Amino acid sequence: MTVLRVNHLKHVFGSGELAVTALEEIDFAVEAGELMALLGPSGSGKSTLLLCISLILAPTAGSIEIGGHTVYAEGWAHRESRRLRREKIGFIFQGHNLIPFLSARDNIVLALELNGVGRRSARQRADELLDYLEVTHRADALPGNLSGGEQQRVAIGRALANEPPLILADEPTASLDTERGGRVMELLKRIARERNSAVITVTHDERMIAGFDTVRRLRDGRLLVAEEYT
Repeated sequence: MTVLRVNHLKHVFGSGELAVTALEEIDFAVEAGELMALLGPSGSGKSTLLLCISLILAPTAGSIEIGGHTVYAEGWAHRESRRLRREKIGFIFQGHNLIPFLSARDNIVLALELNGVGRRSARQRADELLDYLEVTHRADALPGNLSGGEQQRVAIGRALANEPPLILADEPTASLDTERGGRVMELLKRIARERNSAVITVTHDERMIAGFDTVRRLRDGRLLVAEEYT
């Protein structure tokens, strides 16, 4: 099953003489259970592409299809786009972006409640995720009292809360040492295998992508074909 399809995507910042093309003619698809790495140097367009896929940034042209729902550039302000982002996409930030005054459990509970889940069911779901991510013992801890690896695991739990078919991770190991970063990447692989989620991870560290199903590279806003980077 195709979870994500990107068609002829283009994004331009600015206009006229100040216009800068960040993405040009991006085409690819990701299947359920597929683990994809997106690589490229700074300024290549990786973060811009991830923001477009997550329906946060409107593309200048092209379309994105998520779970059979097609979103065109002119439809971004529509309520449907916000609903798709909430229900179909889980986003893992470079920094954990946890709410500092909420416990690990309540950071996940909040994501569920915002999607209409009742408090009791949300707490049960949060506890299940904390157990799955092996941080049950830190459920009541505030983010500031968690280690970097624990913070990222809770952030992953928040991204998984509403069981989205698509998980997007923006440099999820950037603030971690090699050992902890490797554990996070192994966890993302496990999520793709066990939960049949499509996982797209932006990273600059090629050591972290062993075992990924697909590797795509961006340069100057364009996806390279294999012959261009092998």
